[in-house]
Parts: sequence; structure tokens; C-alpha cells
Amino acid sequence: MGMKCVQCNTDNDLSDRTTNSGKCINCNHPFVFDPATITEKKFAFTDPFFQKAIADISSQNMLFFTPKQFLYLIDKRLKYPASANRWAWINPYFILLAILLIFSILFIGILFPQLMNFIIATHLSLMLLVLFVIYNSVWMGIFFANTKSIHQGIIGRKNNAKNLQVLGGIILVAGISVSLIANYFPGYIAAAALGLFSCWLGTSQKNRKQGFTELFLVNQAQSDEWLQRWQTVNGALEKLLPAPRQEALPASIDPEVSAYSFDRAIICDNDEIAQFLIANNVHFENNCAILSISGYPQSIFDTVIEMLRRNADLKVYALHDANPAGVSLVHQLRTSPNWFADQVVTIFDLGISPRQILETRDMFVQQSQTMAQSARQLPNAVRQGLTAQELAWLDAGNFVELESFTPQRLLRVVNYGLAQSGDPQGNEGLILVDDNVGYGGGYVFVSDSFG
Repeated sequence: MGMKCVQCNTDNDLSDRTTNSGKCINCNHPFVFDPATITEKKFAFTDPFFQKAIADISSQNMLFFTPKQFLYLIDKRLKYPASANRWAWINPYFILLAILLIFSILFIGILFPQLMNFIIATHLSLMLLVLFVIYNSVWMGIFFANTKSIHQGIIGRKNNAKNLQVLGGIILVAGISVSLIANYFPGYIAAAALGLFSCWLGTSQKNRKQGFTELFLVNQAQSDEWLQRWQTVNGALEKLLPAPRQEALPASIDPEVSAYSFDRAIICDNDEIAQFLIANNVHFENNCAILSISGYPQSIFDTVIEMLRRNADLKVYALHDANPAGVSLVHQLRTSPNWFADQVVTIFDLGISPRQILETRDMFVQQSQTMAQSARQLPNAVRQGLTAQELAWLDAGNFVELESFTPQRLLRVVNYGLAQSGDPQGNEGLILVDDNVGYGGGYVFVSDSFG
């Protein structure tokens, strides 16, 4: 198998790499990943594959990204490689169908010759129809199971739904054509019914709004180890963010700067997202403060909070995971004395919220019993602000992480949310969910879509 060197673009086949101790025959640059040496073929990828993943998630080295964002991307690409041919099943389908029909006739003919003579004389069409129906039902079952499989990625589930539609078309064309040629009316009815059912099943699965849960193919430790190996050979990744660090000592801020305030503040439910937004200059581009609910960045947290509390027209934007802790973020901001319990503020819940997930089909939904237990323990004030569908979704243990979105999309969501808030009362994309919550006053708006 040939593999290009990421340093000089020279193609090295297996013998070249083996002879040169895993290095390029032209420039002697070491290869990090060699599919020929990987025992688990689901993880058999090349250096150019990994290099492209890094380039894509960083937008050609323009955006910072977190290790977990990279995990989601590499997991998606390994589940469904771009080079995979989703029509590869069609040739085996027809080959196996022919083998089944020939084998069935030969098997019955050899073991039960008298029965075979009887079938040929009276019920050959019926036997072929039964085999046709059973065979296609098995294929339908496989595709349908894959549309719901937690081991399939979003693209894989969609493609299996499309395969059901294609299979339905094959059944209709082949089954009806043969039935008309053989003048066998039951075959016509069976082919029409089975083919239409397969098409309907594929369409219904393809158009499902509420997606199924999903499992990782890759775990965080594997992804981190791959990144470390890559950096050992190819140098540090400038845009890969380290774990957020809390500085115990307060940072020195110019008194002239701290005398001012911010008109807007983005509050995140975890330090990683706050660090991500700051690293990508969202605070500079939008003139807003960025903090996490746990107090990141700790070195300037107290000073920034004081600055925010001086602004009577402050707008707060909550950005969080779709999980019990995330949906509690707005409530915590409104009721906690450490935040805005005694201040009139307008809060915009950017998401990601369960209502946004229930309206889309392209999100990586996970499930956990720990999340289910936490959801059932949410304060009544939080549960009362959720719809029955949202509560059912959370109580089932479902959750979606913000880091499942690429840096480009996450930044687009934040910018879109900030732009929406210019005229919240007149913006149909924002839903007023609370205008007098009994704490400090103000309004709470929820975005109806995640970007």
C-alpha cells in the first residue's frame, strides 16, 4: 500500500517504508501512522489522513480547537471514511441472490428429487417468490437496524436509510418486471407491497427529527495519544488548546480599564468552552466578557464580575451543553448571589438546549445513566421551564456536548446568537420564556435553533 510523505509528498510503498525503518525514502521523515502495522483495521489510517483532519478542524491553522473537538472529528471520519463507497452492497446483493436461487434449486433437486419435480410442475413461481421475499426482508432488516445503531455515525445512519429506499426501488423494478413477464399476479402484489414498504421505511428513518444515541469508536485517551505521537514527529500543534489552568493569584488590570464595563457577557458551563472562545478572540471581536460558571479565568474573574455589575443594561448569554447541568445554567445565573441574583439583566440562552436538538437530526447524542439520575434531581424551577418533550429527553439520560461541534460551527452559533439579540422582542428566532422570574427581574430568551 502506497503512502505519501507529509514532508515532501513522495509516495512510499510498503517495501520502501520497511526497508527505510518507517521513514520516507526521499527525505527520511518518519511516518507516524502506517496502516500496514495496525492490527485493528478500523484504526488503519495514514499520515495525510491525520494531517487533513488537523487542517480541517483548525480551518487551515486559523482557529484554536480543544482535544475533545478533535476527538469528535476523528471519530466521525473513522466511522465513515470519505473514500467509502456506500453503493458497494449492490453487487453482493445480486450475486448472493443468484447464489441463493441456484443453491436452493440444486439442494432440493438433489435431496428431494420428487419434491423438486412437483414444485417445478406446479409451484415454481411460488417458491421463487418466497425466496425473493425472505431474501429482501433480511436485507431490509440489516439496513433498518443500522439506521438505529449506536455504533453507526450520523452519516452512516442516513446512508442506511437511503439504502432502504434504493432497495425498495430494486424490489419494485425487478419484482414487478419478472412477475409481469411470468404473468404471475401474486408476485406483482408482493413485489409492489415489499418495495413500497422499504421505500417508506427508508424515508421515515431518513426524516426522523429526533436522532438515536451514538457511541464513540475512538476514546479520548486514544485520540490524545495520536496527537502526542504526531507532535513528537511533526512539531507542536499551535492551535491545539491545553487543559484550562486556573491561576490562584489575581492578575493586575489597569484601573482605567477596570473602570469601564461590558455591555455583554458570555457565561459558559465549562472552562474548556470559555478558554476556546477567548483563544479565538470572541471577546475582542464582540466587545464582551467571557467567563465560565466555575470562575474561569480565575485571575481576572472577580474584577470582571464587578465590571459587569456596574452596567444596568447588561445582556448575558448562556452557552452550555445539553445536559442537566447545562439546562440549569440560566437558573443559576438568575438566582446565585455570586452572579446576578440582585441585578436586572436580560439573559439569552444560546443553547445548546434539548428543544434545539429535538428539531434537528445531525447531532452526536450520547446517553448515560448518570445523566438520567441528574436530570431527575433537577430543581423544580428548572424542570418547570422545560417542555414535556425536553424533560423526557433529559430523563432518558440523553446529552449533547458543545465540543461535538467544530470550531467553525461553534463560533458561528455564538456570533449568530449575539446578532439575534439586537431586537429580541421583534426577533422570531428568539422565544421569550420568562419576563418576571421573581429574582432580580429582567427577561430570559431562548434561541429556537442552534445557529
